[in-house]
Amino acid sequence: MAYYYFKMYHLLALYLISCVVPLSLAQDFNLPFKAVNLGNWLVTEGWMKPSLYDGIPNNDLLDGTQVQFKSTKLQKYIAPENGGGSGSVVVVNRDSASGWETFRLWRIDESSFNFRVFNKQFVGLPNQDQGTGLIAVSDSPGNTETFRIVRNDGDRNRVRIQASNGLFLQATSETQLTADYGGSGWEDDNPSVFIMTILSDKTLRGEYQITNGYGPDKAPQVLQDHWNSYITEDDFRFLSSNGLNAVRIPVGWWIAKDPTPPKPFVGGSLQALDNAFTWAQNNGLKVIVDLHAVEGSQNANDHSATRDGYQEWGDSNIQDTVAVIDFLASSRYANHPALAAVELMNEPMAPGINLDSLKNYYKDGYEAVRKHTSNAYVILSNRLGPADAKELLSFAGGLNRVAIDVHFYSLYSDMFNSFSVQQNVDFIYNQRASDLDAVTTSNGPLTFVVLMHFEVKLAQNCVYRSVNFTYLTKRTQRETANEPYIIRKMWKSSFWSILRFMIPSILEEVMQVMAT
Repeated sequence: MAYYYFKMYHLLALYLISCVVPLSLAQDFNLPFKAVNLGNWLVTEGWMKPSLYDGIPNNDLLDGTQVQFKSTKLQKYIAPENGGGSGSVVVVNRDSASGWETFRLWRIDESSFNFRVFNKQFVGLPNQDQGTGLIAVSDSPGNTETFRIVRNDGDRNRVRIQASNGLFLQATSETQLTADYGGSGWEDDNPSVFIMTILSDKTLRGEYQITNGYGPDKAPQVLQDHWNSYITEDDFRFLSSNGLNAVRIPVGWWIAKDPTPPKPFVGGSLQALDNAFTWAQNNGLKVIVDLHAVEGSQNANDHSATRDGYQEWGDSNIQDTVAVIDFLASSRYANHPALAAVELMNEPMAPGINLDSLKNYYKDGYEAVRKHTSNAYVILSNRLGPADAKELLSFAGGLNRVAIDVHFYSLYSDMFNSFSVQQNVDFIYNQRASDLDAVTTSNGPLTFVVLMHFEVKLAQNCVYRSVNFTYLTKRTQRETANEPYIIRKMWKSSFWSILRFMIPSILEEVMQVMAT
């Protein structure tokens, strides 16, 4: 028997509570929304299409790559004292590598980088004429914090590091790393040679990495080609013809600055979003615009377009982030018949995102949407991480036409690897139903949007009969399955499910199986 391997990633649910939602409001949008998330389109997520990054020189050293350096002469690791900060010198005295011995790259070009340390300062030379010993005290990088990594042709993890003074770093003493070596060679006893370890499990592949990696000359064309081919009107037509009625479209904060966003981001995603609204209207679909990446990063994940994996969104970013929402909800889309909802932020992460700050932002973001439209829903994402799933209920209860986006992940739990299709489905009906009951109150917010991920292996002849309804999205010429949704509508204590599996190449065969 032939077996097909593919992934099911996202579950989207909108929950309606009859005692709270006037029927007239539900009829406005033909709720529930049965939606597909168009991930990796206008906000890049490299795990979905790794080949997008293949043309970048030194593409294992992109922004945010975490590296460690061990001296071949001393057999010790480089580290800033105390993880960096005031008075911190860079030493070569660590027997093993952990947080303080790990540097995050800021890429300047294919071989030049800044090294950001544990406490977020940058390694650099002292001020002019103050010596060659390296320190880690600067909060912003400049020329003296820029280094060139020279890789050995035979072993690319064997490196020498050239400082801005033209000399190479050398480890002649455990107490100080200096930039004063003018020699050459790759021998083990050469004090300027280091073994570079790349922490491959912590690499980032997001919008920042692809745009800064290709650079301003190539990135615009690479992204334009991707936008033009990855999602087309054919996809919208297919979704509509198979019973789905909405799409969720992730966008990045730089879209509000299109066509000339701050570097390294490139213009053009706004036109692609305009196209999506037209395609949605042509095919009877609604659009949920999701601010997936906010400036400063709300969760440190690559899909937030972080440069280096630090989560730095906070109070100082609220005004600028609200301005993006104001742009998205303005006359450009507010009166568009396809607009269904605006999601103010995707997956803020606790405890890095303070709840009070998040509520302040949500309040301002909600008001920004309401300035332009009273009809569109406003979606508030719950915090991931150590946070109470009910923490937004009372806050959202005072707002009109809102949804709380609650994400449940199964994809990253090994428990599900051995589950059959039916066991995965049963888990949703049983455990997830209980989880959802916990965040549902009779006098709470109108709607919940729930996102679930899990991975399954499916046998060709037994997949489709284990579910009530199946929706399929064509994904020709895709390297991996995109992000399907399971949609569930809860009416008081009962609900129905629509399960949709993503199959990249066997659509006609699947339809025949379903028909039997």
